[in-house]
Amino acid sequence: MAQPVNMGDHALAQLRYIRQTMEKTGAFTAVPGWGGFWMGVTALGAAWLAAQQRSEAGWLGVWFAEMGLAVAIGGLAIWRKTHHGDRSLFSAPGRRFFLSFAPPVAAGAVLSAVLYRQHLAGILPGLWLLLYGAGVMTAGAFSVRVVPLMGLCFMALGAAALAGPAEFGNSFLAAGFGGLHMGFGVWIARRYGG
Repeated sequence: MAQPVNMGDHALAQLRYIRQTMEKTGAFTAVPGWGGFWMGVTALGAAWLAAQQRSEAGWLGVWFAEMGLAVAIGGLAIWRKTHHGDRSLFSAPGRRFFLSFAPPVAAGAVLSAVLYRQHLAGILPGLWLLLYGAGVMTAGAFSVRVVPLMGLCFMALGAAALAGPAEFGNSFLAAGFGGLHMGFGVWIARRYGG
């Protein structure tokens, strides 16, 4: 004889299924607007400081320090936005966002070492902007609409830096990691919160 179905258990199972389905199809909305803005501010400072360096190693050191600072600012801003919004950083949209963002950035790190060793550091600004933009654009497929547009702008700036003279590379980095982060950061903060 069949056991009677407990309606409470059935309802909880249905709610769990609905929640999991919504999580899988949701967007990663914890992209930090004000965090992006402050990443841009520190990038402008880094661009100025990098321009004062007399060696490629010094220039590269400044930009690597800026990368570490930007990761810290962005990470803290994302954590705060997810924490205050009662969302999980490790939700399905969050995992997809970071898994899409990481490969182009990792490729940029590997290529940076190779190009620097080959004395081709003049290519790095365009490469960084292009691959960062690719990461933002692909990750943006799992986020709010403005994020892929921001990635496209970084890619366009990277392509321009690769086509332009190497001596303007630092200015392209200031325009991208400084200007684009600040502009899109304010846009994201106003439209989608902090």
